[in-house]
Amino acid sequence: MRDDKDLSEIRTIIARHKLWDLIFMIVGVLALMIAVLTFMALFAHMLIEGMPRLSWDFFTSFPSRRPGSAGILSAWVGTILVMLVTAMAAVPMGIGAGIYLEEYASKNIITEIIEINVTNLAGVPSIIYGLLALSLFVHQFGFGQSILSAGLALALLILPVVIVATREAIRAIPLVIREGAYALGATKWQTVSDHLLPYSAAGILTGVIIGLARAIGETAPIITIGALTFIAFLPPSPIKAEFPFLSFEWLMAPFTVMPIQMFNWVSRPEEEFQANAAAAGLVLVVMTLAMNAIAIYLRYRMRKNLKW
Repeated sequence: MRDDKDLSEIRTIIARHKLWDLIFMIVGVLALMIAVLTFMALFAHMLIEGMPRLSWDFFTSFPSRRPGSAGILSAWVGTILVMLVTAMAAVPMGIGAGIYLEEYASKNIITEIIEINVTNLAGVPSIIYGLLALSLFVHQFGFGQSILSAGLALALLILPVVIVATREAIRAIPLVIREGAYALGATKWQTVSDHLLPYSAAGILTGVIIGLARAIGETAPIITIGALTFIAFLPPSPIKAEFPFLSFEWLMAPFTVMPIQMFNWVSRPEEEFQANAAAAGLVLVVMTLAMNAIAIYLRYRMRKNLKW
């Protein structure tokens, strides 16, 4: 009798656990469906509103007070140039800082404080970075309301993301890789450059692209440093005809970016401008999804070729 009673209690506990598992699975599926359906509804709305405005002229025309002839030429060119500065500033510093914190820094209270602050910086509101850039780059360094200031502001924004991604990618490498390199007489730098970086490249690259995908849609830091909401010209070309064939005048040029152009159109009452904003939003969403898809693909390809 005692054994039957114990067996009955065990079955009751198992049934209760299965019930809770089923409940949590249903809640998780519902949460996923709500998120996916919400995104699909927003995307469908932009598709319906903005698709009629998508044309070659829309990409090659400057903004205009006439909604039918307005385009995003200066916005998407400015976005690309700002992202170029952001990547050139954030990627080397973020990867270098991540390698130092993970492989070279001594494990003490100062390092722990730095690590905690780096992690917390990833959650700081983006406008705070805009205020910092306004004070530091625009006024203190004298860069003005330029592409350089915007790129450096967004570099500060994604720097914690790149650092954390670099550390996590290096930390995921088995310890035997390091020990094997040291056993063969490799120096610290040889171990990092010849073994750790190649094996962690997939994770680092994924973090970099995801960080840039976040930066491409940011508006608050760019507005804070004084980006133009209406601009009917392009920055100077980075390439020139004479030697050394490169020009850096574009770094100090005024600019606008896609999110600000969308903000300008959305704030207007005319329905035609709302359609322009939806079309620009559609382009921005596709750019962001493409960057994330590239990150997933590269991570898959690089990890597939890894052999521990």
